[in-house]
Amino acid sequence: MKKIKAAITAVGGWLPETVLSNAELEKMVDTTDDWIVSRTGIKERRIMVGKDRGTSEIGINAVKQILDKKGIDPLDIDLLIVGTVTPDYLFPSTSNLICDKLGMKNAWGFDLTAACSGFLFALSTATQFIESGRYKKVIVVGADKMSSIIDYSDRATCVIFGDGGGAVLLEPTEEDFGVMDFIMHADGSGGQFLNMKGGGSVNPPSHETVDKKMHYVFQEGQAVFKNAVVNMAEVSAAIMEKNSLKAEDISWLVPHQANKRIVDATAKRMGLGQEKVMMNIQRYGNTTAGTIPLLLWDYEKQLKKGDNLILSAFGGGFTWGSIYLRWAYNT
Repeated sequence: MKKIKAAITAVGGWLPETVLSNAELEKMVDTTDDWIVSRTGIKERRIMVGKDRGTSEIGINAVKQILDKKGIDPLDIDLLIVGTVTPDYLFPSTSNLICDKLGMKNAWGFDLTAACSGFLFALSTATQFIESGRYKKVIVVGADKMSSIIDYSDRATCVIFGDGGGAVLLEPTEEDFGVMDFIMHADGSGGQFLNMKGGGSVNPPSHETVDKKMHYVFQEGQAVFKNAVVNMAEVSAAIMEKNSLKAEDISWLVPHQANKRIVDATAKRMGLGQEKVMMNIQRYGNTTAGTIPLLLWDYEKQLKKGDNLILSAFGGGFTWGSIYLRWAYNT
């Protein structure tokens, strides 16, 4: 009997309607469009505006697209994993909320927190539920409402992040498609350079933590950039070497959209030209766990059955990893 693989068979994505441009940020902090573009590649990002709106709204819209496109009964979904650092609540999980809203009453699920690597960690986890033969339909969501934890007076972070995300459907196949391999890493010593100090059990919410702005993202840009450039590039090259892949074998690099310079360094290390690199950072910014599924959603019509994709990310924690994926369908 052939080994079961986990193949992506559908993609969905969703972005909030409000656009926050660099020109608008110029009025909020000491920055310029030229400064932001030269250092990050970002021109604008989407922001979720309004009361009682959370990350689950992003996931609900992305998953609904998949159900509608595939004509799937919500009751047929077995499992939903959500990669996010901005859950609606500490509990119930965002996964639970999405399942309830969409009538996926036979599915169980959970949230997984790995910052910008969250979607890759969730996808590699979900893959193993399919490969075991136990489940037939598993959905993975990567989504974040980063505006909820960004200090818009902090130039180091507010120019980078946006809101949005996407989802993929995994189904079993005995053909030579789907998730072929993955490499994941974590190094907790890097947590000092990219974190949110307030809101957990060490610093639970209080008047003091709010006054000290401990519920916002903190980033030491130089250290994060240095580690991201090295580790994201090296893990991408490592998965190619492990699977005997050369640059000409790769159809697309699907990189986390943190910073164009990091993406460029990763592509260079892999020997890839820009024509093989998916990019939408200029329009959406860094949506943390949402960037990679948003890329797949944006580029879905350009993908062909059998295309070799390398998914790669680096995030707070530190966390980083890469997935070798063979695309399973023509659009």
